[in-house]
Amino acid sequence: MGRFIYTVQDAQGTVTTGAVDADDEDGAVQTLQTKGLFILSIQAEDTKAKGIMSLKKMGGGSISGREMVFFGEQMSTLIGGGIPLVRALSLLSEHAENKALGAVLSAVTKEVSAGGAFHKALEKHPKVFDDIWVSLVQAGEVSGQLPAVLRQITAYSESQENVKSKIVTAVSYPAVLFTMSMGVLVYFIFYIVPVFADIFKDFGLTLPIITRMVLLVSAILTKYFVLMLVGGIGGVFAFRAYIATPPGRLTWNHIQFNLPLFGTLMKAMAIERMLTTMATLIRSGVSILNAVSVLEGAFKKNLIFQGALKQAKNDIASGRSISESFKKTGIFPPMVTEMMWMGEESGKLPDIIVVLSKYYQEQIDQWLRRFSAMIDPILVVGVGGIVAVIVMSIFMPIFQLSQIGAG
Repeated sequence: MGRFIYTVQDAQGTVTTGAVDADDEDGAVQTLQTKGLFILSIQAEDTKAKGIMSLKKMGGGSISGREMVFFGEQMSTLIGGGIPLVRALSLLSEHAENKALGAVLSAVTKEVSAGGAFHKALEKHPKVFDDIWVSLVQAGEVSGQLPAVLRQITAYSESQENVKSKIVTAVSYPAVLFTMSMGVLVYFIFYIVPVFADIFKDFGLTLPIITRMVLLVSAILTKYFVLMLVGGIGGVFAFRAYIATPPGRLTWNHIQFNLPLFGTLMKAMAIERMLTTMATLIRSGVSILNAVSVLEGAFKKNLIFQGALKQAKNDIASGRSISESFKKTGIFPPMVTEMMWMGEESGKLPDIIVVLSKYYQEQIDQWLRRFSAMIDPILVVGVGGIVAVIVMSIFMPIFQLSQIGAG
């Protein structure tokens, strides 16, 4: 027999906390449910957070972007259908397939049922609900249009997930092809070439320069592989530690935007994300100044854009126009700032920003299509060329041996 601490809600919505004796947690749950009580949390008195509010559940597992999209859709449907907010949250927490999400929603339900604001409850779980979620929900609560705002959040999250999905799809096949090709090269370098190196050494042949180069590369890689592997791993950790610092992160952001071929994609993705987020925030009732503040927080890993947004926010706060403030940063293309100016003049800034975001989404799609069409033949020709060089370097001395044998 154990003692379990619980927090429950009755049919009138009153939240109470107490304790119940039971053989196990399931027994305690059953006892409370037979009284018609809705369980918000329950845990054993002598253990740390067992049950629906356990720290293990709260921190364990990961929550994907697609699951958040589905959650937004469900919330907007339930609330739009007249279901009270607390009941909608409790239903979704009870039936969440992802235990981590279910635990978070249970905590949010408890907070809201106790009288807390929905956006404040979400704010306590920043790893699940970012600044964009919190700001949009706050705008929905203030305007009384929470279902519509939740649909906006869902559309925004889905668009961002679609961009990620397209990128993953575009690089998946080249990544598999590259991995298999590297496997073949490693097999040749570490197993095939050394065997023939011993044969050539026994015959004392004067080897062609291409054969000597391949044998040298094979010998170096075979002898120093462990050292090079340790050095590579150490380099990765050193790089991660460096970019964790503000100067390192800023340097890495500049390198990303100036990479051949990929720099254009990186910048287009950042601009598209900024425009899509800004349009969603403004259309949901968030002021332009608060929207730019949220964007500033959303670009924590991109100090170039974060600095530009901070500068634009300060200029807007001082009375400068939106388009002029963004233009002054020098980061955003003229088309973006000019279209913003048109949106300000016409009073249709959110619609203009949506048009811009769709344009950049199309630019990203075109880049990915070109990349997919271009990278496959490059990998095939490149790796095939390397394998051909290795094979030729081996067969040239074998051809010499056959001539000696014939002579």
